[in-house]
This record gives sequence, structure tokens and C-alpha cells, in this order.
Amino acid sequence: MTKNPIEHKKREVGTLCERRGVERLVPFGSAPRDDFDPDRSDLDFSVEFQPMTPHEHAASYFGLLEDLEDLFGRRVDLLEIGTVRIPYLRRKIGERKQTLVVCRDCSEPEGVGV
Repeated sequence: MTKNPIEHKKREVGTLCERRGVERLVPFGSAPRDDFDPDRSDLDFSVEFQPMTPHEHAASYFGLLEDLEDLFGRRVDLLEIGTVRIPYLRRKIGERKQTLVVCRDCSEPEGVGV
């Protein structure tokens, strides 16, 4: 059995993404790796939203952050890749090829896992 908490809640995450106008959500950090510590680790996600007004965007971002923290019962770091200015972090996020959810049409790509 995997320690990855995301794997067991992909359907719920997909529902949250659909509700919040998420186009793409990618886990990174320790959760999709073997060094995730269920007692201490937070969850890290990169998110891209569908086009929306600034007001809708703010509501979607903070709503998704709260929804994910409630769902997983732990702290979540939610980053928009376009806002990341640290080259090392931007590369690390970009290296994650496994997209958890693509919500433009609210379907998950084939063969996707975390």
C-alpha cells in the first residue's frame, strides 16, 4: 500500500477542480515520491486555472486551497507556475510530468498516476 495520500482521493480532487475552474493540477514535492511522511509532510501542488476574472480567480485560488486542506487534513502549498520566480523551483515543478487532474473537460488523462 502506498503512502501517497493523493492517490486515494483523485476522484474527490477532480470534483474540487471542476468546481473551482482548475485547468490543470500537478502534485510535486514529497507526496508523489517515496519520502512522503504521513505524520509531518505537507502537500504541494502546481495549479493552472481556466480563464476568469481577477475576482473569480482569487475566489477559486483560496477556495481550492481551503478545499484541499480540508480534504487531506493537512497543510497544502498551492503554487501557480507562472508566479514562481525561483529557477530551481520552477524546474522542479516542471519536471513533474504526471498531471493529477486536467479539468478543461473535467477528465483525467489516460495513464496518469501520482
